[in-house]
Amino acid sequence: MPHSNAPLPTALHSAAQVRDLDARLIAAGTPGFELMQRAAHAAWRALRQRWPQEQVVTVLAGHGNNAGDAYLLAALAQRAGWQVQVYAVGDPARLSGDAASAYAEAKTAGVNAELWQDGAALRGVLVDGLLGTGLTGEVRAPYAQVIAGINASGLPVLALDLPSGLCADTGVALGAAVKADLTVTFIGLKIGLFTGEAPALVGHLLFDDLQADSRLVTQTEAVAQRLAVATLPQLPPRSPTAHKGQFGQVLVVGGDRGFGGAALLSAESALRSGAGMVSLATRPEHVPAALVRRPEIMTAGVSSANQLLALTNRATVLVVGPGLGQEAWGRSLFSVARSAELPQVWDADALNLLAAAPCALPAGSVITPHPGEAARLLGISTAQVQADRPAAAQALAQKYAVVTVLKGAGSLVAAPDGQLNLCDHGHPAMAGAGLGDVLAGVIGALLAQGMPAFAAASLGVWLHARAGEQLGAQGRGLAASDLITVIRQLLQEQSPCLN
Repeated sequence: MPHSNAPLPTALHSAAQVRDLDARLIAAGTPGFELMQRAAHAAWRALRQRWPQEQVVTVLAGHGNNAGDAYLLAALAQRAGWQVQVYAVGDPARLSGDAASAYAEAKTAGVNAELWQDGAALRGVLVDGLLGTGLTGEVRAPYAQVIAGINASGLPVLALDLPSGLCADTGVALGAAVKADLTVTFIGLKIGLFTGEAPALVGHLLFDDLQADSRLVTQTEAVAQRLAVATLPQLPPRSPTAHKGQFGQVLVVGGDRGFGGAALLSAESALRSGAGMVSLATRPEHVPAALVRRPEIMTAGVSSANQLLALTNRATVLVVGPGLGQEAWGRSLFSVARSAELPQVWDADALNLLAAAPCALPAGSVITPHPGEAARLLGISTAQVQADRPAAAQALAQKYAVVTVLKGAGSLVAAPDGQLNLCDHGHPAMAGAGLGDVLAGVIGALLAQGMPAFAAASLGVWLHARAGEQLGAQGRGLAASDLITVIRQLLQEQSPCLN
């Protein structure tokens, strides 16, 4: 999801928090109608900048403050000489408070407002002022029909605050949702603008704080933080006398028959992300290929749990699961790994084995499920996970007492103590095999270099997503191994090796 060139805030809020902040701004002396005017001006500026030659706008207005913003925008467009048509869903005479004042302002400006009817003519830029952050249940008639008409029109769409029908807390489309080209959101960033289905609905995102008192904003505790360059955790620079023993040894455990590449991708990404040493425990038949591919990785063929035990004794961090499988070989190696008192990263089949036989993970560990794996770990459906991704990530972190990375659009990093980070980078070209194996290796390397689990997972997720975003610009066909070199470059930019 592209964003404004201006940096977005890092604090993410719930819908209730933003409504409370709005109320506190009014109580502190800023009239609600003035805030509404500021929102309309911000949206109008954005509309003119995005579509300067259009000169025609159709405004769809509902019944709350969102509609008030829309009526005031219509008045601004009318006074600027644009052709303006407003369609009201429901009788605008029933509006109250500031929204009623906004409707009166639009009428004074000469705006033509009619009741919405199926088949109403939509022209120019469509302004979505239908439903705001208070929506909880599914969108009902007639709003569902209006939203369908907007989406079928093929016209450019500006959404006020958030696309109508999108849940501000979960990023889920509540039955029906507007697909916007541009969203201008106000006062505080809502977490639902960045995860779930939101990246496909929000379009280009702009933020305006409506000149809110920053002291009041900072008094509102965020539900999550958006990962941004300025606030990312960093590895410390290395001393000129540094040696490999200071940066840990990552042992990757996986690669059953037919899946040797998965474990090798994890090992190579750990190597390129700065681990002092990297070992790979895999099927004996994969050893020659691994040595040819990357001789720097200490590759050992293991056929039994006892052989793995000797390797774990030399490691500082384990990465378990890439290509591990769920047959006897994988299960035996998993049993050894879970008994090792070392920080670990569990991915792929390690998570499937964990779901089948829950156990405690060592302190300082990280799990990296995709939504399907998360569903198995929580004993619910994938649809339920996706219906509230922030809640699912936090539930996993608390259930297993480990840092959890819930992968997908708007990846989330949750800690057992309630901390929650969100990554709003990535690219659809990343929808392919092996990328999760790379991520697991990156996080393992950051753990090995001394990062705490939450910081390692957060930085690893950001590096992985940004690398995919850069490479995705080249189009389809992104290979997981393509990311590794770019991740190394990004890591150097974010955490330089030397001062």
